[in-house]
Amino acid sequence: MDAKQDHMHVSDMVSEASDSAGSGASGTGATGPQRPLQESDIALRLRQLRRKASLRSLAISIALAALLFVLFFADLIFGHQIYAVSDVLAFIAGRDVPSMSFVIGELRMPRVIVGALCGIAFGMAGASFQHMLRNVMASPDIIGITAGANTTAVFGIIVLGVSGVRLSLLAVAGGLATAALVAWLAWDGVFAPNRLILMGIGVAAALNAVSSWMLIRGDQWDIQAASRWLTGSLASVQWPGIPPLLATVLACGTALLLLNRRVDVLRFGSDVATGLGVRVNPTQGVVIIVAVLLLSVATAISGPISFISFLAGPIAAQCVGPRKPAIAQAGLVGACVVLASDIVAQHLPPTQLPVGVITSVIGGPVLVILMIRMTRRQEF
Repeated sequence: MDAKQDHMHVSDMVSEASDSAGSGASGTGATGPQRPLQESDIALRLRQLRRKASLRSLAISIALAALLFVLFFADLIFGHQIYAVSDVLAFIAGRDVPSMSFVIGELRMPRVIVGALCGIAFGMAGASFQHMLRNVMASPDIIGITAGANTTAVFGIIVLGVSGVRLSLLAVAGGLATAALVAWLAWDGVFAPNRLILMGIGVAAALNAVSSWMLIRGDQWDIQAASRWLTGSLASVQWPGIPPLLATVLACGTALLLLNRRVDVLRFGSDVATGLGVRVNPTQGVVIIVAVLLLSVATAISGPISFISFLAGPIAAQCVGPRKPAIAQAGLVGACVVLASDIVAQHLPPTQLPVGVITSVIGGPVLVILMIRMTRRQEF
């Protein structure tokens, strides 16, 4: 998806508006008088197309929010013991419901809240990278940022023996440092998407090799702890991890939404964006920092839940429409995928699995299909 294709898309949109306006400006019959096409007619049709796209985006957002609401309560209700919806609502409202204070309040509620927040974080961060770099492969899972957080976390568990808050801070620092390294290696005056992706894949391969070496050298208990973290799991989350995650999602998510209009202009190319008043390099730098911080904090809380950053953006784009900014919708899709995968991981297999196992099973085939489609369209 390069600037030429985007220009053709805009031209098609204007042509559609012209055709529609022209047909509306025609006379009552095929042989009736026709007045010349006015610029105001095209502008009116363009406004109608934008309004239609906005209404579609709003409808998709409402539908995704409703689905997230249903999955949220389904994840709370179902388990070894199934609770009535009325009892769960009463407990959330603050009433004393026997036998629910521990199971719902201490076990299921933190798990579901963290799952939803991490899904939003992964989805928004991945979609921001993909939208800014105009390449669906530019996901933090692919370009090494998640691998950086993973490697530093494994180092903290096996070599330093840390856990809890210190491990989370180490994972955040690793994600930020890896993003800076990949950006530095890929920088050539501008951010070239293909160059950044290739550099990121190389850095990710090197970091994954380091993680594997540390896992081989570690003792049995540390290896088990590191393996559980690397899989991506919601099983051990607790209430103390929610406030920093919530604050990060609110702050960074709001910043990405505010930057979204500028990022959308970048798809027309650096020259056009500069002509429209967008400072290209500072905008790209801020988006990278905010998205990496969002991703790293979420990874530090739940571990790397695979493929959410990669899948959420394309799914949201298919729902909203091609070439439309879908950052908020990607966050909702990410939350829905995480909660749905968590429900499957807890109840369908004979034994409970980490949620990251289910997302990997889903994401692997989707990645292969997407690569095949991109190759056939010669987009990659």
